[in-house]
Amino acid sequence: MPQTKDFYAVLGVPSSASQDEIKKAYRKLAKKYHPDANANDPKAGERFKEISEANNVLGDPEKRKQYDEMRRLGAFDAGFGGFGGGFGSRARGGAGGARGGAGAQQNINFQDFDIGGLGGLGDLFSSMFGGETRQNARQQAPEMGQTVEVSLDIPFRTAARGGKVPIDLEVSEECGTCHGTGAAPGASLKICPNCSGRGVISFGQGGFAVNRPCPVCLGRGQVPTEPCPTCHGSGEVRARKKVLVNVPTGVDTGSKIRLKGQGGKGTRNGPPGDLIITFNVLADKFYKRDGLDVIAAVPLNIAQATLGTKISVRTLDGKKVAIRIPPGTPSGKRFRVRGQGIQKGEKKGDLIVEVAIQVPEKLSEEQEKMMREFAESGGLKY
Repeated sequence: MPQTKDFYAVLGVPSSASQDEIKKAYRKLAKKYHPDANANDPKAGERFKEISEANNVLGDPEKRKQYDEMRRLGAFDAGFGGFGGGFGSRARGGAGGARGGAGAQQNINFQDFDIGGLGGLGDLFSSMFGGETRQNARQQAPEMGQTVEVSLDIPFRTAARGGKVPIDLEVSEECGTCHGTGAAPGASLKICPNCSGRGVISFGQGGFAVNRPCPVCLGRGQVPTEPCPTCHGSGEVRARKKVLVNVPTGVDTGSKIRLKGQGGKGTRNGPPGDLIITFNVLADKFYKRDGLDVIAAVPLNIAQATLGTKISVRTLDGKKVAIRIPPGTPSGKRFRVRGQGIQKGEKKGDLIVEVAIQVPEKLSEEQEKMMREFAESGGLKY
């Protein structure tokens, strides 16, 4: 019998991996093995289903916690038989009641077990592998659309003041040609020969069996006599959609928002998925950010810094403020304009003007003569 695979091994991550590392591993593998990108490789669909199954468990912190407890108890290292007599003693009929003797495969009803407050092994195994009854119900039930996660680059000033930014998304949606059945127009559906219409196949280890979605019918229990020419039998297609994103005031790189119902369309009249956006704020040629303060570097020549001057600086909202530069101002000196920074909630930062003295690379003969005279008079000290 084929062995039950470790979900961490399926995604190629260690059991100590963070949720972000699991998410990155899943995205990379899902993109590589997606059926749309591997139309000529029938094994890619099976691999994609396996990857999705692993992410369904490890990507959910609560399911992962239960799954890790199962691994700790030996369910995925030494086989489900690793639970030993604890299973046999509570299984219907007892360990000695399995028909065909000790060597026969035993089908265990995991709803009968509750170890260490795990909340019922039946719920855990059903959520991870699917039971036949539950699987058949899912074949007809509405399903929520794909939840999409994207990174969005936004200009510095849009991030500081807020605004609207359009974004193009690529999502998985129900195929409009076959309406999710995977069958070509006029073709019929027949019982899947691989799973006999159950939608799941059994994997055994250590004398016990668990169910997983069938890789041939993708859990539907039926296969078309002729696959849909649009989706190649998967029942899903990739589609593009445009969403106008409202950027909140004061977002920074790494900030996230969730837009309900802006993901992929649901199947069988199911609700649409969500859109999760992670912002990446682009650098600005004039402004830099320090918390809620905005720093603007203003160049001055030597004469302005020495003699003093008055400059005009534009704020984030486009207004101009006048700043007096006193004589003898050194490079790096900062001047603060209260309340002209980034606002977030009831707090608002300041605009900080930082003087940057520029030294000319070339001087005319007259300028060089005057500079030497100034230096010789003691105006410049070395």
